[in-house]
Amino acid sequence: LFTASILPCNLICCSSNLDLERIKQMFYHAYNSYLENAFPYDELRPLTCDGQDTWGSFSLTLIDALDTLLILGNHTEFQRVASLLQDTVDFDIDVNASVFETNIRVVGGLLSAHLLSKHAGVEVEMGWPCSGPLLRMAEEAARKLLPAFQTPTGMPYGTVNLLTGVNPTETPVTCTAGVGTFILEFATLSRLTGDPVFEDVARRALKSLWKTRSDIGLVGNHIDVITSKWVAQDAGIGAGVDSYFEYLVKGSIMLQDEELLSMFLEYDKSIKNYTKFDDWYLWVQMHKGTVSMPVFQSLEAFWPGLQSLLGNLDSAMRTFHNYYSVWRQFGGLPEFYSIPQGYTVDKREGYPLRPELIESAMYLYRATGDPTVLQLGRDAVESIEKISRVTCGFASVKDVRDHKLDNRMESFFLAETVKYLYLLFDPDNFLHNSGTDFEAGGPQGDCILGAGGYIFNTEAHPLDPAALHCCSRAQDERRELQDILLSLSEPFTNPQAQQSEEAEEDTASNKDPPSSKSSESIAVKPGVARRAPMLSCPMQPFSTRFSIHGQVFSDNM
Repeated sequence: LFTASILPCNLICCSSNLDLERIKQMFYHAYNSYLENAFPYDELRPLTCDGQDTWGSFSLTLIDALDTLLILGNHTEFQRVASLLQDTVDFDIDVNASVFETNIRVVGGLLSAHLLSKHAGVEVEMGWPCSGPLLRMAEEAARKLLPAFQTPTGMPYGTVNLLTGVNPTETPVTCTAGVGTFILEFATLSRLTGDPVFEDVARRALKSLWKTRSDIGLVGNHIDVITSKWVAQDAGIGAGVDSYFEYLVKGSIMLQDEELLSMFLEYDKSIKNYTKFDDWYLWVQMHKGTVSMPVFQSLEAFWPGLQSLLGNLDSAMRTFHNYYSVWRQFGGLPEFYSIPQGYTVDKREGYPLRPELIESAMYLYRATGDPTVLQLGRDAVESIEKISRVTCGFASVKDVRDHKLDNRMESFFLAETVKYLYLLFDPDNFLHNSGTDFEAGGPQGDCILGAGGYIFNTEAHPLDPAALHCCSRAQDERRELQDILLSLSEPFTNPQAQQSEEAEEDTASNKDPPSSKSSESIAVKPGVARRAPMLSCPMQPFSTRFSIHGQVFSDNM
């Protein structure tokens, strides 16, 4: 490690280029194997060179890998796949799908690809990023998930049938992450489309979950979404909880939301007080704080990266090196690792090529510039190539002790693991933009997009916060225009004339009152003043624009 840190700059750059090329080869070996052997199934089975549907029959690996293609610089394939998905993916199917997984992989993947389309050379439609075919696909997929949120608490069921809604026999018990991992994708959808329903249900779920924390400030692992009663009371930062904390932090950054950050900071105090021991994080009973499982789970390896976003770099680096020591022991992270015993936990010895430790390495390298962090990336490439590479892609590791393989390549391998590896070694990637480059967009073409500050969802799909602001601003201006037009529709009268008119109306009782059924347009024509119609339902969207001298015309005039 010390030697790597004192390499001359030109040697480091040369080494990084070799690393990038090797990671690209990993990606295309896995990606081409999927296309040749598994498409249109969700995932590749690399040992038998065929495919299987796992999360809903969406061609999931293709959706998950789409933005990775662009990050690797392959604009042509991005364009081809984006078009292919529009023609082949159908969400109106009789399939029971995970609400959580569909959101982070499908909705998140489509939103990210939509926001990156212009950078990929796609000829975007007028009004992008507030409109577009991939955005409409993401919205369609998300609408299929909304029935799951129709509970007394607002916390969603774990599974929904995409055709019929929630099955009457569906269990009300779901994990904490399955409740609290929607605000990034759903707020993005609401602010791009102007429909608040997505952000509203995500926020309601978050607030309901917040109310269930224990007296010592912790949440458990599984909750009943009907009664708000905790079913599994183990508290920690790993499986079943992890991305809830992640979304509080990232949601606060993306949405500039102090309430979400204050929620996380309150949790963070309790996490430090009750679960942190020597820069490891254990599992404790949520009400008592007593240790229930002294284990490290591989999913917890995202935590140093999250800490780096908050500026807690010293603590993050110490925890990162604890986790890295486990990687060096096995050539990968077992799902569970007993900290007292320093070894794997029975029946939890597998490593499905998860990205979390590599993700933390990327964040820490961006925050510190410490080249020693790059060694984890090189170790990861080396061990994945030697242990998991097979003729048809890369296989999950069934057991890190003997490196036996399992017949599965999860879609997150291309969406996250390879992506974070590539970004770790590519400091000049457009996603690392510091604001020097940007592109125009928005309904009026006056928004600054792609200038950096991307927020990665928990499936590593990058979202551009500037697009949310751009479309929200356009919607605010649209509503303001509606208000202006309504006010202009009122005929102008001075007070004295109005009193005279009212007196005349009192004596002319034989005149019929104005009809309340008027369906006149609120667009004002020159020289004509109209009273705003009485509205019994929300106003439908309309399309108008200002022309010269402040006159308003409809688009089809």
